[in-house]
Amino acid sequence: MDRRTVIKILGGALPALYLRKKSFGMETWGKVPFKPDWSSLEQYQVPRWFRDAKFGIWAHWGPQCQPERGDWYARGMYEEGSDQYKYHIKKYGHPSVFGFKDVINEWKAEKWDPEALMDLYKSTGAQYFMALANHHDNLDLFKSQHHKWNSTNVGPKKDLVRGWAKAAKKRGLKFGVSVHAAHAWTWYETAQRADQNGPLKDVHYDGKLTKADGEGKWWQGYDPQELYAQNHPLSKGSEEGHTIHGQWHWDVDSGVNIPAESYCENFKDRTLELINNYHPDVVYFDDTALPLWPISNVGLEIAAHYYNKSARENKGKAEVVINGKILNEQQRKCMVWDIERGQSDKIEPEPWQTCTCIGAWHYDRRIYDNNHYKSAKTVIHMLVDVVSKNGNLLLSVPLRGDGSLDDKARAVVEGIADWMKINAESIIGTRPWRVFGEGPAQEDAPELHAQGFNEGRGKPFTSDDIRFTQKGNTLYAIIMGVSDKKSFRISSLGKEKANQKVVNKVEILGHNGDVKYKQNNEGLHVFIPEGVVQHNIATVLKIT
Repeated sequence: MDRRTVIKILGGALPALYLRKKSFGMETWGKVPFKPDWSSLEQYQVPRWFRDAKFGIWAHWGPQCQPERGDWYARGMYEEGSDQYKYHIKKYGHPSVFGFKDVINEWKAEKWDPEALMDLYKSTGAQYFMALANHHDNLDLFKSQHHKWNSTNVGPKKDLVRGWAKAAKKRGLKFGVSVHAAHAWTWYETAQRADQNGPLKDVHYDGKLTKADGEGKWWQGYDPQELYAQNHPLSKGSEEGHTIHGQWHWDVDSGVNIPAESYCENFKDRTLELINNYHPDVVYFDDTALPLWPISNVGLEIAAHYYNKSARENKGKAEVVINGKILNEQQRKCMVWDIERGQSDKIEPEPWQTCTCIGAWHYDRRIYDNNHYKSAKTVIHMLVDVVSKNGNLLLSVPLRGDGSLDDKARAVVEGIADWMKINAESIIGTRPWRVFGEGPAQEDAPELHAQGFNEGRGKPFTSDDIRFTQKGNTLYAIIMGVSDKKSFRISSLGKEKANQKVVNKVEILGHNGDVKYKQNNEGLHVFIPEGVVQHNIATVLKIT
């Protein structure tokens, strides 16, 4: 009798039931408190380590960084007339001859040094590190028994996830993996196309190739259909590039082509293998809620397995985190809500995360050439604002195709590290105060839509904007920016607003001398001592 039959017979009535399970050739026994349904997953509690962490670094790095032409390259190169299509033809040739599988073959990651990079990331005060495990391009960046197209067989011929995990854990960082491959089914539909114009009109791109076509080629023995997952009819409206966004939620009424059960099960097997063999502390899913939900239950099964595995290893408590996007109220109790390139405008009742990048998700040389990286100041302001609202910031730092970090991106990371060396105590291990802040920027905070994308749409922060965090009896007031003012008034700390709580001491982080202040009904008035230079990013007042 298999596990599902046992659960069905018992009606899930015994959450502490010990069941026998078979996984990857090994049989184990364990406590199984979570079932693969939303109501059961509501038992989940966000671990304290994640609530304390506040800041993580992400290497959103894979074969799509090799061309250095930006996000979603493996899709855009098959869109006739697009920038990436034109770039691809100029650099590599026509996508009927040189497809994305061939870009993977050129990707060697020859300058990748995870040990040196992790030293740099550790210096920023980041508490966790996230590695890309696969993207919509469907290449696994780890050794997989369930997917031949992985980085130990092709491309770099290295176990990239293993290298990242070893470097992160050696330095005491929690380790995460991001999983994006569930959407390859529709995302790669562009690879089935053919030019509609020009000398190669109606010549199919390489998304139509099969294993038999590889005879005598570098990819002999590999089936392109296992990479491109394109042996199926196109989704309705697939010829229009923007249609995929309306079909991201697997809504059958949208005309999306529903993945085969074998595709869903293979995704599940690959993801469970990743979890079981690499033991990540965080799994980030680039999906609405969970992968392939609601057309398949595999996402729920993966989540239950992951929480149960951790609970067995941690005396009954799941000490791991799942990130998901566009979550309803119930789902936000089951995992940690991730907002992409955006943030909430209020203190959220449950811990959450913003993910963003200093440039493009996949390396784009034009951003470097045109000096368009986010500054350290912009990143720190975002971090402070997010933390004041009960969130974490996961920051992607783009790597070049060869695995190296360019000098301008390095300068941004070093700028973050410089600020955090002085002020990390106002971020790491803190909790929101009764209000997240005050000042003009909050009055123009942009509304949040869908999975995010509201960053940079509000007023920029100035020294008139203050954000609050707290740790025990200590309150941190973080002044966003620098001014020539010699004093600051914090209205939220007026005696009446502070419920008559009396301030006993004010300090400036990074300054050892006394700081004068007075507190009345109008607020707490803090006087900057002579000779103290305000930090050009943010100055932190430590208030006891």
